[in-house]
Order: sequence, then C-alpha cells, then structure tokens
Amino acid sequence: MTDTAIHSDSAHRWQAVGALVFGACVIGFSGILVRLTGTGPAAAGLWRLVFALPLLAVMTRRASGPLGRPSPIALTCGLFFALDLGFWHYGLKYTSVGASTVLSNLAPVVVTAFAWIFLKQRPRALFLLAMTVAVAGAWMMGIGRGAGAPVLNAPLGNLLSLATAFWYALYFLAIAQGRRTEAASRLMFWSGVVGAPLLLVSALLLGEQILPTTLAGLAACVGLGLVHTAGQGSIAWAMGRLPTSLASVVVLVQPVVATYAGFLLFGEALGPLQTLGAAVALSGVVLAQWASRPKPASVSP
Repeated sequence: MTDTAIHSDSAHRWQAVGALVFGACVIGFSGILVRLTGTGPAAAGLWRLVFALPLLAVMTRRASGPLGRPSPIALTCGLFFALDLGFWHYGLKYTSVGASTVLSNLAPVVVTAFAWIFLKQRPRALFLLAMTVAVAGAWMMGIGRGAGAPVLNAPLGNLLSLATAFWYALYFLAIAQGRRTEAASRLMFWSGVVGAPLLLVSALLLGEQILPTTLAGLAACVGLGLVHTAGQGSIAWAMGRLPTSLASVVVLVQPVVATYAGFLLFGEALGPLQTLGAAVALSGVVLAQWASRPKPASVSP
C-alpha cells in the first residue's frame, strides 16, 4: 500500500466522521422541533417525512437517475424508522428532551452486540471501553436532569425512549446493510415513502392532532423535513464508509446537542451530573474513533 493510498483512505475516513458528527448535531435539534409543531407525536413524525420526501426525490434523481422500485432493505428501513419515530416522539411527550434523546440513543450497545454475534465483527477491547464510557456519559445526562423541565410522566417517557433505542439500532443495521448496494438518498426516500403512511395511520388511530394549528407549528414541521434530509442524510451517507459500531457511538453527540438545546429553549436546567455526563459522553466518542482506526499496513517502497 502506497503513502498516497494511505493518506487517501485516511482523508475519506475523516470526511465520513465529519459528516456523521454534522448529521448527529443537526438531528439533535429534531426533538425541539417536535415540541414546537403543535401536532401529535406520530403526526410530527409524519410531517418530518412528508416534507423531506420532495428533497430526497430530487437528490436521488440527480445522483442515480429514476427512482425505480424500492428494494426489500429500503422497505425494512422504512418500517424500523417509523417505529423509531413513533416511540421516540411519544417519549418526548412525557419526559424531557434531554432524557428522551439520551435514552433513545443507547443503540450502540445493541448495534455492537449484533455486529459481534451475527456479523462476526469483533470489536477491539479499547473500542468496547470507549463505548462503555460514551454510554455511561449519556446515561448520566439522562438521570441528571435538572429542575425546570416540563415533564408529564417521566417513567413512561423514559420507558418509551428506551424502547426507541431498540428500533433505532435495527434501523441503523438496516441502513448499513442497504448502503452496500444503494445510495443514501434512495434508501431514505423509499424508507420515507413506507414510514409516512404508517405514522399517519398511527396518528389517526391514537386520535392525534394531525395538522399544525399555527404558522410557527407549520414552520417547525417544515424544519423537521429539512433536519431529516440534512442530518439523517449525512448519517446515512457516512454509514456507507464507516463501521456500523463506530457510527452508532459517534451519533451520541446528538443527545449532548439536544440537552443543551432543551436548556436554552425550554428551561430544562442542567445539573452538575448532566454537565459531567456530556463531557464523559464526548470523551467516549473521541476514544471510540481513535480505537476503531484502521491498523497500520505495511508500506511498499
């Protein structure tokens, strides 16, 4: 392997990590927008996908031509993502933005275990330590919620958010599988086509407010579509270039952003344990990136 090839691989890897961090930061604001929509929880997920679909359709056609037909893996992504959004948005309804986002992002545990057991992707010991540190930091942020957060039923909200981690992990694994053969925009477009009607049916069955009642609520719905396209799109793109287990840890940047956004916009005060947890979580993310770097290869003259 030549020096040029090594530097090229390293540059591509850092581009993917940068896209992943960017996507996680953008998605960190989605919980805030969900609360501002004025719609029901499942309905907010519906509008997130509806307003993203036109952008994703244009991106897909420009990148790879006609939309064609959805693949089975794209349909699977849509099912898992609809479940992910439904559970998470109801978690947001009952607990704080920070706690809900933290608990729903405990997916790295599920993803790493699945990749280890079923895909034979055995992680390094240092990576397992890094994942443990990142998850511990996220957990500290969740249980260290300060005073002032508008919470209706924290135990129920936390339980729903924790269940979200399972669906999020399955979505992550499905996207990683799909990215082996399909473009990120195509996968996201068809997963949105599948997820939107599922969320609409759920909202109707649960008697939710479907339409936003204010211009601010409508703007929040449009914002969710933009956040989904830019944030989730960047994550899906990066997952075609990084190990799934690493990607699932790096997105723990998301609850850090969500927690501080909740503090600024909703008065969800930060306690000392939350502040320490944010630092610990980010340290774990950095350590995971360092631990998962490719092993040095022999360089030919």
